[in-house]
Amino acid sequence: MDKKLLELKNEISKIVVGNEKTIDSLMIALICEGHVLLEGVPGLAKTTLINTLAKALGLEFGRVQFTPDLLPSDIIGAQIYNPKESKFEIKKGPVFVNLLLADEINRAPAKVQSALLEAMQERQITIADITHKLPDPFFVLATQNPLESEGTYSLPEAQLDRFMMKLNLTYSTKEEELEIIRRISFKRDIKINNILSSQDLNNLKNSLNAIHIDPEVEKYIIDIVFASRYPTQYDGLEEISNLIRFGASPRGSIDLHRASRANALLNERDYVTPVDVVFVLKEILRHRIILSYEAEAEDIDSDKILDKIIEVLPMP
Repeated sequence: MDKKLLELKNEISKIVVGNEKTIDSLMIALICEGHVLLEGVPGLAKTTLINTLAKALGLEFGRVQFTPDLLPSDIIGAQIYNPKESKFEIKKGPVFVNLLLADEINRAPAKVQSALLEAMQERQITIADITHKLPDPFFVLATQNPLESEGTYSLPEAQLDRFMMKLNLTYSTKEEELEIIRRISFKRDIKINNILSSQDLNNLKNSLNAIHIDPEVEKYIIDIVFASRYPTQYDGLEEISNLIRFGASPRGSIDLHRASRANALLNERDYVTPVDVVFVLKEILRHRIILSYEAEAEDIDSDKILDKIIEVLPMP
């Protein structure tokens, strides 16, 4: 692993116990400048993880707590009248930072969630017909509670598709939970050091361009995505065709390609293997496959469908 990235991972681990795969995925998203959605029940340190990451990065950080009464202008800003100057002025919202934490994003209705669409895709915001560029780099790291939780709304498909990754946080092991309660009970004062700067992130992004990916691995990526759209065209996948309403979008192919190269970089290789593709597959595609009512009735999630696709498709 790159020295700087290893330092970043160790710094985060000072606060966050376990969740190594989640931390690796966050670093992959950082290298690719992709947005991340973290889902888990309350109390799994989703917000703590993002706060710690922000402290370890030399980036401007902002946070918005999503609530049912939040307005789009509370996020992007608004045009307000200044009586002293007798003119309208633009008051920018908290989105104008390098790293935005959208906390419990699915506790606000779709109108508010959609306020981030332009920011996430085009790295800009339009207020009163004036377009404002967002800082570079710009990341949205959002947390959400499972849809079964009280007071939650489903994220629109267009909003979900703009997240490069969706990470599912689960409960800690017994050993990890023991370490957590010891750290909290004894109130250890842990200082988080600044590890990566904006220039470091730019260097990592430039390094990504040097990672080679073989055409056969690229074809494997395309086959995975197309199998989620047209499963009947692949022998052995006919049984999942009635479980999928919509397959992964072209953004899924693009992000899978980028994330596979980033995982190779993370492992200090200058080439991509099919294992890199499989490693990032679920995080990239699980939120982009829209399931049918039949799948929901049978308690089948997109991870199970992706497992089936990987099982059937031959690995190059």
